[in-house]
Amino acid sequence: MDLMNYFINLVAPPASMLMMAFAWPTLAVLRAAEWIYRTINSENMEGKVVVITGASSAMGEKITYQYAIKKANLVLVAKREQRLWGIRENARLLGANLVVVIAADVVKDEECRRFINDTINYFVDHLVNTTNLGHSFYFEDALDTSMFPHLLDINFWGSVYPTYFALPYLRESHGRIIVNASVESWVAMPRMSLYAAAKAAVINFYETLRLELKDDVGITIATHGWICREMNQTKFMFEEGADMQWKEDRELPIYGAHVEEFAKMIVDGACRGEAYVKYPTWSDALFLYKVLTPDVLRWTFRLLFAGRSGRKGYISGNNGASRPLLEAPLARKDTPPPSAPASPNRR
Repeated sequence: MDLMNYFINLVAPPASMLMMAFAWPTLAVLRAAEWIYRTINSENMEGKVVVITGASSAMGEKITYQYAIKKANLVLVAKREQRLWGIRENARLLGANLVVVIAADVVKDEECRRFINDTINYFVDHLVNTTNLGHSFYFEDALDTSMFPHLLDINFWGSVYPTYFALPYLRESHGRIIVNASVESWVAMPRMSLYAAAKAAVINFYETLRLELKDDVGITIATHGWICREMNQTKFMFEEGADMQWKEDRELPIYGAHVEEFAKMIVDGACRGEAYVKYPTWSDALFLYKVLTPDVLRWTFRLLFAGRSGRKGYISGNNGASRPLLEAPLARKDTPPPSAPASPNRR
């Protein structure tokens, strides 16, 4: 057995690369043909019900507007209810037929059960999990370990709990689950240890769930690199156990165009029935380096981050803003919705 493994270790990597090199042109053509077929037969969302968790964040907001343009009925879920009302009005202006606002904390299973039960009167066709909380600090420099489970709760259980309670209704409608992950889940980056671990767990969970559900419920996993990098003076703190609040004393200059572009890619990909949506698409190449030449990738990152000093840590939500680690909170100003097209495409 040891001799066999030794032989396979020598032969399998180069043989696999040769097979991929010869098969790549054919696979690219098949992939293009599949994309055209899926685009032509894209799901028409008019009148269908879409539940969006984390809808008060920048990513959740932009995804809301993309579904609104497609004339879907929307259920917006977030803790920051006051922001949802402004997003609701914008979504209605863009074409959403019905927009329901529900305040809930997705890391609490009972609240997830409640908002799903409140939604079943409207049926469920798509469940979009956008809840996300990133960070940028060295693990050993964390000031308070009590934040560790909260980061994992938001980034993992914040997607798993809504999925669990929505699954019976998604089976009935042969619906789709869309989950927001990150390229950091498989490409290690410094200062993102807990976030990367949680997102890796998210991807592995939904890959396994995809096999369990077969064709009954579709799953679209969206992975992104850094689409918002602006560091600012907004502060962060925990209050009342797991509750978190944000406070901003000025409007944040986030890269809204990139967020909107990624949101459109997610919604269009989900309607086409895509299993993965990636932004930027070249990030796939990093995965090959990670598998085939991990040392090259590791040395590259060491060179890229070698001259960076400063140990100040940040935590950032998926509104694109970043916050110094564990200080204090304000309310984010609403970002304008994308302009509605003159005649939105119906599929």
